[in-house]
Amino acid sequence: MKYLFILMFFGSFFSCNYFEKKKLNSETILIEELKTFKWNELDRYPTFETCDASIDFQETKSCFEQTVVMHISNYFQANELVVNQKVSDTILMDFLVTNIGNINISYIQSQALTQDQIPHLDSIIGNSLASLPKLYPAIKRSQQVQAAFQIPLILVVK
Repeated sequence: MKYLFILMFFGSFFSCNYFEKKKLNSETILIEELKTFKWNELDRYPTFETCDASIDFQETKSCFEQTVVMHISNYFQANELVVNQKVSDTILMDFLVTNIGNINISYIQSQALTQDQIPHLDSIIGNSLASLPKLYPAIKRSQQVQAAFQIPLILVVK
């Protein structure tokens, strides 16, 4: 009994380390979280009022892209362009949707012929985007975030 008591005493004395809880440093947690964080993916695409009923991620994405392209296309059709030569070009438009739902054009890439025939192309596209319906920003981890996009616009003027 005496040996059992001594064994239990030393066992409880040295086993205290097994009951200690390791504290995690907040920086360690942050570093681990940032390793798993996918910076290039959104939880929800920017949406227009007309697209808000779509729940699926891909449906929201396509609705957003189609609304922007159709709105610009309708704006070009409403404002007739007069050119000296036939213009056929794929214009690449880079733009940013801010975290408050505004659209800012970053860059518009077009051929030299298009720029010569339609010198105010940037302002025409900018004016068309200014008249878009209300836009809700992209969502990442329940936060409204900025998101950059590139959309090709096919321009054919005869």
